[in-house]
Parts: sequence; structure tokens; C-alpha cells
Amino acid sequence: MQRSAQRTRLTRILACAAVPVMLVAAGCSSDSGGSGGSGKAEGQGSASASASVTPSPSQSTKAVEPARFAKLPEVCKSISSKTTASLVPKAKTKNGTPAASSDLASRGGCSWNGLEDKGVEGSQYRWLDVSFYRYESDAVLGSGQDRAQENLAKELAKVQQTPGAKKLRTVEATGIGDEAKTVTYQLRKTDEDFVYTSIVARTGNVLVLLSYNGAGYAGADTPSEKTVTNGAIKAAKEAVAAVATANK
Repeated sequence: MQRSAQRTRLTRILACAAVPVMLVAAGCSSDSGGSGGSGKAEGQGSASASASVTPSPSQSTKAVEPARFAKLPEVCKSISSKTTASLVPKAKTKNGTPAASSDLASRGGCSWNGLEDKGVEGSQYRWLDVSFYRYESDAVLGSGQDRAQENLAKELAKVQQTPGAKKLRTVEATGIGDEAKTVTYQLRKTDEDFVYTSIVARTGNVLVLLSYNGAGYAGADTPSEKTVTNGAIKAAKEAVAAVATANK
């Protein structure tokens, strides 16, 4: 009986010696068939249980805040005609030139530009443009508000990296939507000094990008930074307000 048991034990040891090292610990760690078999069964049971667990809908689906605004305003009407006339005298197109868009519910733009001839005092050139971008809430991408906020940072960075910009300065703009930044800078073009003010603002899930710039020609004075910035802020406030009005 004892010799038979020793022979059985030796057979098990030789069999385990032929098994790869990674498997030895799993099936040959014990001389006792009972404890070894029990350990293996427990291991298989745990793995099987883990693989069969399916996340509940509450675990796999993230609740997303609904987008605040469902539509955009008519872009060329988002800034009053009175304001555009004061900011861009002698505009080529009084009612603005709409930008091409394949989805007016999500994005749109409009611009005004003109040269006011003041005779011997020279001429004043002005350009104003505004763009809207609306973001839907998405279970994967996040809420429309969060997406708009992320893209505000990206759009701001683009303005701040304007090639050739001088005396560039970025400040918080209060009273314009939920958050806004104003970027002012100077740019030399067509042998004249242009003064720019760009405003990147967010209202809910909508981004409003506005740019206003001007220059003096034929000896006319360059517009002051204060004049250009004040004009941009006035137009931006109207554009932001137009979003809420369009969704009433």
C-alpha cells in the first residue's frame, strides 16, 4: 500500500515537471489531490463570474445635461442695423454678407465692411464679422455647454496666435454671456496699421465669435484701441442676446 502511494506521488511529480512553469502553480502546487483540485475550481469559478457580469444601464450610460439652446438667430440680424451702421459707415452691403453654411441650425456667420471717404481728411476703413456655433449634448462627447466651453478655449488660442499680431492683450469681458474673453492687437496690412478687437463668448451651448477692426487711409488717423473695443463689445452683447431671443 505504501509503495503504491509512493509510486502514485512520483508519477504526479514527473508529470508536473513536464508542464510549463506558469501552469505548475495552478495545477501542481500541492501533493494533495483534494486541495489542488479545490484551488483550481475556485479560480475558474471567479474568472467565470467576472466575465459574466454585465454593467447595468445606469453604470454604462452617463447622464448628460440637455443643451440649453435648440437654434441660432438669423446671423445677419443678430446685430441691429443701427449698430452696424455706426460701426461700419458706408458698408458695401448694408444688411451684411452671410457666410456659406451647410447647417444653419449649428453654425452661421455674417460680415460688414466699408470705406468711408472723408475727403482731405483721408478715409476710414472698418470691418465687422460675427459667427455662431451651436453644440448638441452627446452621451460620449459631453453636454452642449461643456463642448462649447472646450471650443471657446480652442478659438481663443487661435486668435492669440494670429501671425504678425503686435501688442496683443487678452482680458476678461464681463457682461457678455456666461463667459467671454476680449483680445486686442495691432496688425500691419496694406501699408497701414490696423487695430483689432476679437471677442470669444459663450452663452449656454453656443459660441459667439466676433471681430471688429479698422484703419485710417490716406493720412487719416488710426482708430484708437478704445474706440474699436467699445464697438466690438456693443456688437457682441447684441449678438449674445439674439441667441436667447431666438429660443423664446
